[in-house]
Amino acid sequence: MAVVLSGGIVLDPAAGSVAEREVVVAGNRIGGDAEIGERVDVSGCVVMPGNVCSHHHLYSVLARGMPGPPRSPRNFHEILELIWWRLDRALDHNTIELSARLGSVQAALAGTTSLIDHHASPEAIDSSLDALADGIAASGLRAVVCYEVTDRHGAERGRLGVEENARFLSANRHPLIRGMVGGHASFTIGDGTLEALVAAARDAGAPIHIHVAEDECDQRDALDEHGLRTVHRLVRAGALAEGDLIAHGVHLDDSEIEAVRASGAWVAHNPRSNMNNGVGYAPVTRMGPRVGLGTDGIDGDMFAEARACYLKARENSLEIGPDFALERLAAGAAVVGASFGEPALGRIEPGAPADLVILEYRNPTPLSGDSLGGHFLFGLGAWDVRDVMVGGRWVVRARRHQLIDEEELAARCREAAPRLWDRMNQF
Repeated sequence: MAVVLSGGIVLDPAAGSVAEREVVVAGNRIGGDAEIGERVDVSGCVVMPGNVCSHHHLYSVLARGMPGPPRSPRNFHEILELIWWRLDRALDHNTIELSARLGSVQAALAGTTSLIDHHASPEAIDSSLDALADGIAASGLRAVVCYEVTDRHGAERGRLGVEENARFLSANRHPLIRGMVGGHASFTIGDGTLEALVAAARDAGAPIHIHVAEDECDQRDALDEHGLRTVHRLVRAGALAEGDLIAHGVHLDDSEIEAVRASGAWVAHNPRSNMNNGVGYAPVTRMGPRVGLGTDGIDGDMFAEARACYLKARENSLEIGPDFALERLAAGAAVVGASFGEPALGRIEPGAPADLVILEYRNPTPLSGDSLGGHFLFGLGAWDVRDVMVGGRWVVRARRHQLIDEEELAARCREAAPRLWDRMNQF
């Protein structure tokens, strides 16, 4: 039975098109000739493809409001040591699942229908991706997940991280979830573990997802320990190839930018996180078209991230226009689409996955293809999201999540978060 969305303005940011027309959803696809089972009046609303977050850390969701670190971090490495590496060590399977569930619900309510998550839980590695995937699946979102391999707690845990990625890639049974092979960053991965990580990814035919040059410490370590800059070390190890995904890329020089572009890898740009951590502005305007947009765990609101992306790029160069941010969102959709074999993901066209968002946006000025960028960045927002559909299934209706009791979930999280924060004191 088909669902027909009628009376709305249909936006396709990737195509730069705006049109008043019906959207038919048959099964999990846009278009088709099935008998009409539901007609939804979206008059006065905007219908658009769901947004995609190309780099997230759902495990950070329960950090909201937690006590500050034992002392104020003086640099990026200390931010990791005093905050995030203590939090990820305190995680257990229950808080992994809760974080994934809450973060995914919040993303859905903000109009994000797909995300790529980079997970870490060094004290609970085995089956951690199952807990993560279970939480995401409960929310109804589409996702690509991986475990963050690192030697920062010893080579044995590095090996276990590689094994967890490989295990999940072969055992995953969630239809809307796929896997990658994750790595933390060059400066916490030794040669042996990097070799094993690459082998696991290539044997499984899965992309690698790794932080690259988020801070200068990654470059200093690569030069001191390996005699190469970070990207060139990854290239030498076979860890940067077509379809791989690097996050940040803030401190890349010209030769590294050229190597990334030549490799066919994707880049996840995270402007709000980069500002929050004071690591600098990535040279994304020179990285070519294969640059998506992520939040790095701040939240699941891609309207906010797109706005920050545009403003930072605009601050760097007045030649940048609004389309720059929309192109980044489209690139993120292409990364997820490649994992699912869905090249039309992020589009509203016949045969595309039915991942859609309906927004109650009362445009105060004319909305057309020419003005789409301005409306998207300075008008549309998560506050407008009314309904969300993923794979043809309603996930949000009338601003309420349809699969999860939001009040019950919030109560569970309020109970679990203080215990998680207490466990952080052990590390």
